[in-house]
Amino acid sequence: MRYRQLGSSDLQVSEISLGSWLTYGVGVDAENAAACVHRALDLGINLIDTANIYGRGAAESFLGAVLSGVRRDRYLIATKLFFPMTETDRGLSRAQVEKQLDASLKRLRVDTIDLYQCHRHDPETPIEETMLALSDAVKAGKVRCLGFSEWPADQIQAALEVAGAEKFVSSQPQYSLLWRRPERDIIPLCRDNSISQIVWSPLAQGVLTGKYLPGAPPPPDSRATSDEMNGFIDRLMQPSVLEAVQRLKPLAAEADLSLGQFALAWVLKEPNVASAIIGASRPAQVEENAAASGAVVSPDLFTEAERIMAEALA
Repeated sequence: MRYRQLGSSDLQVSEISLGSWLTYGVGVDAENAAACVHRALDLGINLIDTANIYGRGAAESFLGAVLSGVRRDRYLIATKLFFPMTETDRGLSRAQVEKQLDASLKRLRVDTIDLYQCHRHDPETPIEETMLALSDAVKAGKVRCLGFSEWPADQIQAALEVAGAEKFVSSQPQYSLLWRRPERDIIPLCRDNSISQIVWSPLAQGVLTGKYLPGAPPPPDSRATSDEMNGFIDRLMQPSVLEAVQRLKPLAAEADLSLGQFALAWVLKEPNVASAIIGASRPAQVEENAAASGAVVSPDLFTEAERIMAEALA
């Protein structure tokens, strides 16, 4: 496993990280989920990403239990706040930062969260209030570093300009061969301000592994067939997209990689990306994806892959 510096922080994060969106505490049985976490740690994956909203606390509680016997220096825990936890608890006000942070610490069974992220921008709270509340959490030792997910560029810039506030060190955007929007504004802005990307859905919820075949039903044990995990995948299951993905297989084979490894290596070729978050329901998936770290691929193969996908998405 290779490691990269996370923005301007002192954290070194594994190129592949383990996520828990729609999976742990929700869509994957506890035994398999625990096996995935422990296999990830064995392979050198040190960054584990979650959020308070995942299962309304269930993912954090699951990870807290699974990691309770693991040496604290073996992993970095990243979680988030913003989305409604109750009818009245939501957003990024000072009161919510304090309340949700304490609740996450308790569920995760840790004294400090390594990376605390704003899951979305909160238009109802002044940016100064949010950033100063987060900064106080860092000063109190409850949080080491700060990040955000899917913020617009103007709000990222506004946060960076808050006087006396801690600076963000990470951005968590959706980014893959099927979703390249961050290249336009977010990656350049972050690069200029020592903010790294921690990418979610680098495999487009499994579509870029090639397991979904055009004109065929999805595999019975896949995310697409799970009521708990398939709510966001429909837009990716278009025949033209699935056909294009199949055309990537010879390129991956030429690089001596599986298609999933090839897609992860494509994300990691961007220097501003510190880590790509994978989801896994079986330890074998963790093993395969972890092997993408450090992969060396000819730029010509990536260029052809980009052309194929751009043609399909057009």
